[in-house]
Amino acid sequence: MTKIIKLGIPKGSLQDATVGLFRRSGWKINVNGRSYFPDINDNTIECALCRAQEMSINVESGVIDAGLTGKDWIAEHGSDVHVVSDLIYSKVSTRPARWIVAVAGDSPMNTLEDLQGKTVSTELVKFTKRYFKDRGIDVNVKFSWGATEAKIVSGLADAIVEITETESTIRAHNLKVIHEMMQTNTQLIANKIAWQNPAKRQKIEQIALLLQSALVADQMVGLKMNVPESKMEKIVSILPSLKGPTVAHLYQSDWFSIESIVDAGVVRDLIPVLLKEGAEGIIEYPLNKVI
Repeated sequence: MTKIIKLGIPKGSLQDATVGLFRRSGWKINVNGRSYFPDINDNTIECALCRAQEMSINVESGVIDAGLTGKDWIAEHGSDVHVVSDLIYSKVSTRPARWIVAVAGDSPMNTLEDLQGKTVSTELVKFTKRYFKDRGIDVNVKFSWGATEAKIVSGLADAIVEITETESTIRAHNLKVIHEMMQTNTQLIANKIAWQNPAKRQKIEQIALLLQSALVADQMVGLKMNVPESKMEKIVSILPSLKGPTVAHLYQSDWFSIESIVDAGVVRDLIPVLLKEGAEGIIEYPLNKVI
C-alpha cells in the first residue's frame, strides 16, 4: 500500500511517552536501535524520528507532513504550520509545562525589570530575546547546551529561562521562580500544503482523533457493580458518568447491573461510598479510548 504521510515522532525525552500514546491509540511504533525511521503497523504511514526542537522547521518545509512537538518550539522558530490538535501529555504529568524565569534563591532580584543588563541562560534563545525586548528590558541571552539550572550556581548566568513541570529541579538547585513566560504542551502539527491534500488530511485527522481519545481514556476508568432494586436510585444519584450510567436488570432477580465511566481521580473516594450505600461486586477496569 502506498504511503500517505510522513509522520515525525519526537526524539529525546518525549519519545517513550509518544510511542506509548500511539500504542494506546492502536499504532505500534518500533524504534530500532540507531535507525531514524521506526517501523509502524500502518502501511500508510512512514515514521521519522526528529528532535522536538527541530520538528516545526521540518514540518513547515515539507520534509515531514505532520509531527508532534511543543508549542514552545513552534513559538521559538515562528514556524508557519497548521496546528491540528493540542495533546497534553509528558513523561511526568498531564499538566502543561511552564517556561519560567528563575534566579538564585537568595538573589535580591524579584522582577523581570531587575534583570536589566544581566545575563540570562536558556535553550529557548530567540523567544527569550523577543520576550525581553518587547518589555524594554535589555538582557544578554546566552544559549545553554544543557544543565541550565547549574549556570546560576556556577556563576555563568544571573538568571535562567527553563521549562519545568514540577519545579523539583528548580528547588533542588536552590533557585526561585520570579516569572512565568509561557505555558506549553505537545501539539500535532501539519504542513499547510499537506493539510490541503484530502488523503493526507484524512489520515492526520484520524491520528488526532485517536490520540485525543487515548488521552481522555487515561484520565477515566470504567466501574461496574451489582445493586439491589431498593438501592438503585440512591446509587445512580451519587455515581458520576459521562452522560448517564448503563442499567441492566439481572436475570430473574430484583438486582441490577450498573456500569459507568468516571474520572479516575474520584474512584478511591467513590468506591467506599458505593459499598456503604449497598453496591456489591464492584469492578474497576482501565479504558483504551474514550471518543
